[in-house]
Amino acid sequence: MAEASKLKAWISAARLRTLPLSISGILVGSAYAYWGLYQGKLAKSTLENLQKEKVYNQLSNNLRNEISEVLDLYLSDFNFLIPILALITTLGFQVLSNFANDYGDGVKGTDNEDRIGPMRALQSGIISPVEMKRGMVITAILTLISAILLIYVSLGIDRLLISLFFLALGIAAIWAAIRYTVGDNAYGYRGLGDVFVFIFFGPVSVMGIFYLITKVVNWQMIFPSITIGLLSVAVLNLNNMRDIESDKKAGKNTIVVKMGLAKAKMLHIAFVSIAFISTISFFFVHYSDELWNRKIESPSIIIFLPLLAFIPLFVHLLKVKRTKSPALLDPELKKVALSTFFFAILCVVSVWILA
Repeated sequence: MAEASKLKAWISAARLRTLPLSISGILVGSAYAYWGLYQGKLAKSTLENLQKEKVYNQLSNNLRNEISEVLDLYLSDFNFLIPILALITTLGFQVLSNFANDYGDGVKGTDNEDRIGPMRALQSGIISPVEMKRGMVITAILTLISAILLIYVSLGIDRLLISLFFLALGIAAIWAAIRYTVGDNAYGYRGLGDVFVFIFFGPVSVMGIFYLITKVVNWQMIFPSITIGLLSVAVLNLNNMRDIESDKKAGKNTIVVKMGLAKAKMLHIAFVSIAFISTISFFFVHYSDELWNRKIESPSIIIFLPLLAFIPLFVHLLKVKRTKSPALLDPELKKVALSTFFFAILCVVSVWILA
């Protein structure tokens, strides 16, 4: 019975409900990387047909240059091992972050009877601080090994400087996961958690996996990076709104504690609204690009399919606006996290239909 209770405590500490959100950026970046490589193959096929028909030399210089650019950028094959390793690595980072959060808040006394939500592992006493620390070390080592494998499979040793850059990002992610609540100068206690969540869940995740798969920096990907980053911050913001009273007592100065609940709600609405605008911008830029360059036969409104994920998010905003008690915001955490994951799944589905 004791072993079963401890296993349940470890599973609880891993916070499985946070995992779909953590991999959303990887799914989005991988989907559009696949789409980019598909376009490259389509352009290559078009070029081969034109050459067979002996009309390639009759094309305008601009059109030939466009075809050449696409071929130069997107001629590699989609290696499914890269996103698989990226998913494993990201899950490792998230579990490490959850363990560290449990440990940091537990030893600081932030997790107490005033806290709203499920009881944490350290708070329950089933897992000791020493055991949690050991779990953090093991998770960090396994995650770093997975990150190194990811970098090697994607970049090999030919791109040494870029490989070192991604390795530095991996080490930084481990540092960020631990230092969120652990240590005397934990950045989560100084209102900086939102910044780090945006960076690592947004641009690092989306643009990082896109590059690892395609070896191309595509600045259009900044739009979905912003979307995933802001929606991830919205989840953290909700969590901090829910815990505003207990955080105040524990001296955890989140942005919500600093600005108050009313302004935090306005900020929350801004996060989701800007995420929506960023998504719209990406799809229209992408759609216009497809139409102008004729990289696909007929641009489809299927591109806009992921926008459906914002329907529950806008319903959620009405709920947040009307909610007076912070405790009642707890169910909304799952709604935003799952809506973000739904957005990522719809990105994958839309690309699968189009390709």
